[in-house]
Amino acid sequence: MSVRIWGTGAGALVVLVAAGAWARGSSAVDPGLWAGVRPAVEARLVAQSAGTGAGESEPALRSRWFCRAEALDLEQDGNRVRAGVDSLCEEYGVHAGALVFCGGAEIPQVIRLERDGADGGYRVVSQEEQPEDADAEWNASHFSPYAVSRLDRGMDSGALRAAARTHFGLPADAPVRDC
Repeated sequence: MSVRIWGTGAGALVVLVAAGAWARGSSAVDPGLWAGVRPAVEARLVAQSAGTGAGESEPALRSRWFCRAEALDLEQDGNRVRAGVDSLCEEYGVHAGALVFCGGAEIPQVIRLERDGADGGYRVVSQEEQPEDADAEWNASHFSPYAVSRLDRGMDSGALRAAARTHFGLPADAPVRDC
């Protein structure tokens, strides 16, 4: 075999190994740590959303906010955690056997938490969300390149709709109507 063929093969192997190492290293979010901080993050998102929805002006809808977050970057330093997340909050109500969607937003955020001494859980100490007029520079300065690439794919609201249907006692196939 010629040196040219071996050189091409070795070069391709180096590129594959480097790409795999980059993808694995940049996407490593400790699932145990995320399980510990996620409840505090999502509770904060729900609390902040309350009082901001269109459905809340119609008491008959009994509207409520449902939020979820996906960890993009997660760093722990002692009792402190920096969580770069993509968050999705949606407001749902119920009317005549249908789930009523009243609005929502997906917002990248950086949330800082500290371990709470009382119960061992975490509490949010600061939060910075992407401004409405933000450009790609904001994301690049707050998240890793891998996290920024994940922001482009968006979040699915299926889990929030399922949680809303369960909350309101609706069947899994209950229709969704606009507010």
